[in-house]
Amino acid sequence: MVLNSDGTKKPFRKHRPSAERSAPVKPGLQARAAAAKILGAVIDRKLPLDGALDHEHGNPAYRALGESDRALVRAILNTTLRHLPRIDAAIGSLLESPLPEGARALQHVLSIGAAQILYLDVPDHSAVDLAVEQANQDPRNRRFAKLVNAVLRRLGREKDEVLAEIGKVAPMPAWFIARLEKAYGRDAALAISESQLQPAAIDLTVKSDAEGWAKRLNGVALPTGGVRLAAFDGGIPSLEGFDEGAWWVQDAAASIPARLFGDLSGKRAADLCAAPGGKTAQLILAGGAVTALDQSESRLRRLRSNLDRLSLKAETIAADLTTFEPAERFDAILLDAPCSSTGTTRRHPDVLWTKGPEDIGRLAALQERLLRHALTLLKPGGTLVFSNCSLDPAEGEEVVARVLADTDEIERARIDAGDWPGLEAAITPLGEFRTLPTMLKMPDGIASGLDGFYAAMLRRVA
Repeated sequence: MVLNSDGTKKPFRKHRPSAERSAPVKPGLQARAAAAKILGAVIDRKLPLDGALDHEHGNPAYRALGESDRALVRAILNTTLRHLPRIDAAIGSLLESPLPEGARALQHVLSIGAAQILYLDVPDHSAVDLAVEQANQDPRNRRFAKLVNAVLRRLGREKDEVLAEIGKVAPMPAWFIARLEKAYGRDAALAISESQLQPAAIDLTVKSDAEGWAKRLNGVALPTGGVRLAAFDGGIPSLEGFDEGAWWVQDAAASIPARLFGDLSGKRAADLCAAPGGKTAQLILAGGAVTALDQSESRLRRLRSNLDRLSLKAETIAADLTTFEPAERFDAILLDAPCSSTGTTRRHPDVLWTKGPEDIGRLAALQERLLRHALTLLKPGGTLVFSNCSLDPAEGEEVVARVLADTDEIERARIDAGDWPGLEAAITPLGEFRTLPTMLKMPDGIASGLDGFYAAMLRRVA
């Protein structure tokens, strides 16, 4: 007899074998489970993928993984989100009837499994086995484990036929394809949709000597004045020039707005939505006395850190742009306004699943409000560049058109296509910049494309 410390009899407990108490976790299962949870957070709760994958504050299931499993989760999620309409079509074609209402967790398990089978270098049997195990370990999905097994095994057997069939499905949400069609036509919309299936290239903005840095880093010089790298193994900080602050990572399209000002020597310039600071650095290098404004002090800390690495200095101010009133107006203003970021889906494939038409409308209204106030901060004769990384004209061309329609003191300063050899197609008939992900073809071995960006130059005439 075994007694408690107070002399009472301890209850009898049957001991289970240790294997029964704690079955070993299958290798790779935790990574797949984390991927499915994060996919659900992105699709169902509209949470940004970058936040979920943050190493310090991200999803707990992701943070619990080792680095190799984290890399696998990132690969699975980026692939799933890029191809999601096609993955949904593939799964739907193999189901005798739609999944039950509310079976979102099951849908995400199937999507993660299908992405591995169709698009990743993962053995089919491993993807199937781990998806079935996920279903078995989730009380909500346990009764569907056989369905998961049947659908994914069949998907593996019929992979070639399924890929051929779903290749007809545009790999972007239908709502956004419709907006692209309206803006650019059906063929261009489908080409843009296909282009986002490829990960973004790594572009660098260099302080000087783009040709020289292209040779040193095994890349190519770009018509934007930057450098595009070929594929390489290793991290960015390991590259020559990083420690010296000779360059920084910045998509080719994102480097265009600041370059539109030309020489800023002797001029006061403002970057009004400045963090993380790539465009601020460009304005400083152009010779301007730069004020960098951002609403977030934490984002400004990151900007200061980035400028320190580059050995560049700017005045930094944490303030709400809509109420910001400087002591003296500026000669040059860059307003790279908050937007839906739909031009960045090559590097942020979650954007089209966390944003919707209502977000585009809301952000366009914010951009117009910011632009109208920013123009009041400009000296007569001064120039403002308004830009953002949205593909939707509602956030670009239409905002500028409304402002110009009722503001006599402001005129459009046309951008000359002759000043941008290699990017002439990006200059619109109105003299504005409109880059598309399908532009900027590169030689073999170098990734083509760039972010979708809009930029217009406006001049205060009175």
